Amino acid sequence: MISLQPISNPCRFHMRPNEPLKKPSKASPIHCLLQYNRKPQLAGETPRVVVITSGKGGVGKTTTTANIGLSIARLGFSVVAIDADVGLRNLDLLLGLENRVNYTVVEVLNGDCRLDQALVRDKRWSNFELLCISKPRSKLLLGFGGKALIWVVEALKNRAEGSPDFILIDCPAGIDAGFITAITPANEAVLVTTPDITSLRDADRVTGLLECDGIRDIKMLVNRVRTDMIKGEDMMSVLDVQEMLGLPLLGMIPEDSEVIRSTNRGYPLVLNKPPALAGLALEQAAWRLVEQDSMQAVMVEEEPKKGGFFSFF
Repeated sequence: MISLQPISNPCRFHMRPNEPLKKPSKASPIHCLLQYNRKPQLAGETPRVVVITSGKGGVGKTTTTANIGLSIARLGFSVVAIDADVGLRNLDLLLGLENRVNYTVVEVLNGDCRLDQALVRDKRWSNFELLCISKPRSKLLLGFGGKALIWVVEALKNRAEGSPDFILIDCPAGIDAGFITAITPANEAVLVTTPDITSLRDADRVTGLLECDGIRDIKMLVNRVRTDMIKGEDMMSVLDVQEMLGLPLLGMIPEDSEVIRSTNRGYPLVLNKPPALAGLALEQAAWRLVEQDSMQAVMVEEEPKKGGFFSFF
């Protein structure tokens, strides 16, 4: 098994100044290590507005937004994460920034503060900022909708300190007005799903709505994958999920108890040392998102049956 180094570690391969670099084969361990020990090349026009959605609640949209956003910031790109869930916002809790949210978009639209005052800058990574739509238990403006969120995105693009490289929108669950508002300014989408039939039905419905809204760049992130259940044919494989939805695969996140611990502590999973398996998978998904790349799902082989002395025949 090839063990990949974390993205934040420097490259372990050193070269002399005039020594040519031999191109390794795609299957070699050196290629895999070099792949995740260089800075990825940002693809597409900036800022890239990406909505992270699913349709079904509880599949990991907010966890994905927090960890992929911080992973992209660790790669050296500026990120603004917008929590578009008006009534049940949780992105600030997962990031550990709940005590620093003093102003929201509602105050900006009312003229009570400036947009830069509503942005909460992370102390660990200064190129990551959080923007909440409203405070819990507060009344939202009646006219707030897709046009208001488009105005917020345009204001972020034209701010004095420069436009961010990525604007990530954490979409609320469901396909009602909150969903329509969140996807309106986006031109890319990350569809988070789990390998169960209820999530896949909702994901298929959301895919059609995104395409109707003009969002063609849709990638799929399969969360909470358990290989033991896949081998026992108790869970659909990632290959089955990809064949059902027909979307490019951004990443596969394994089931990991460390996700619950990091959520309760308000400390994103990708910042753990040593990194957890789910954290490494989210870092690699962020890498692919930056380069607009995807991965290929493979079939999980069944475990060989244990036999006697002559079983090898």
